[in-house]
Amino acid sequence: MDNNEIISYPLMTESASVMVEKDNKLIFIVNLKAGKADIKKAVEELYAVKVSKVNLQITSQGTKKAYVKLTEEYKASDVAIKLGIL
Repeated sequence: MDNNEIISYPLMTESASVMVEKDNKLIFIVNLKAGKADIKKAVEELYAVKVSKVNLQITSQGTKKAYVKLTEEYKASDVAIKLGIL
């Protein structure tokens, strides 16, 4: 699976922006078939960062959200600014 197939798009809501600031986390809508390792690899390759942890959630709409925590040497806010979502 291609990196662009794994990650559909970044999600920015009010609560997501708090996570960016406080927890150094980004939220992405991802492919339902993608696992944590796939998502980690895709985020690291697409955005040139290191990922420390990935949590997944299936929403009531049937989409899959990935909560991606970056390692301390990278700032989620920098990635969010690059993506144009902050």
